[in-house]
Amino acid sequence: MMKKRILTVYSLVVPIAGIAIFVVLYFVAARFYPGGSNANPTHKGFDWINNYWCDLIASYGKNGSPNTGRTIALTAMITLFASLSVFWFRLPDFFRETQFARLFIGYSGIIAMLILVFVFTPYHDAIILIGGSLSAIPFVGTLRELYRNRWRFLFLFGSFCMALILLNFYSYLSGWLVSLLPLIQKITLVFFLGWVLLISLNCILLLRSRKRLAANTCHANLEKVNYGLDKRHCHQAKDQ
Repeated sequence: MMKKRILTVYSLVVPIAGIAIFVVLYFVAARFYPGGSNANPTHKGFDWINNYWCDLIASYGKNGSPNTGRTIALTAMITLFASLSVFWFRLPDFFRETQFARLFIGYSGIIAMLILVFVFTPYHDAIILIGGSLSAIPFVGTLRELYRNRWRFLFLFGSFCMALILLNFYSYLSGWLVSLLPLIQKITLVFFLGWVLLISLNCILLLRSRKRLAANTCHANLEKVNYGLDKRHCHQAKDQ
């Protein structure tokens, strides 16, 4: 039990560390991006308003120059999806219906991340549609369990993130607000990663409180045992 608890704590640190590494590498890759966007192909460097984050994993910038930061961006992306796989897999340990959560959150989350990691291939659009659609399964499952476990703030925060993600998909498929989509994408990413961080931190705090409660219970039981032994010794002394 102790080994499982320690393993769970360390696994919860993985998404936190993974997100931190992703953010750092993301900014580094952006610095190496040669330039150009759909809105302005001649723009120099990464345009935080008009460039998609997927532009960083392309072999060439929109201006036609080689993208020297591609390897860094790919490393960032793989790190993020790997850490999110750990997040989805370990999260069910903190919910009541572990079997349901393991199936609908853990395994489906890993499958979705394994698909999305191939977003850098020529099948980018298909990967986004398939992987993004599958990601809805662990996302909705997580919202369900957050609500059932009365983690109301995280449920509301996650619902807002879901609304942003749906806006991304609708804009991507319909063309509505497509000129703002690169910015909407970044805002959505920030909120989603913030949500994952808050859940991970909340679970770590929950584990620590359980540990303290278990330690206090164990201490109280030891005191009862010692008290019982003292009384027995007392009675034995009187009998003698």
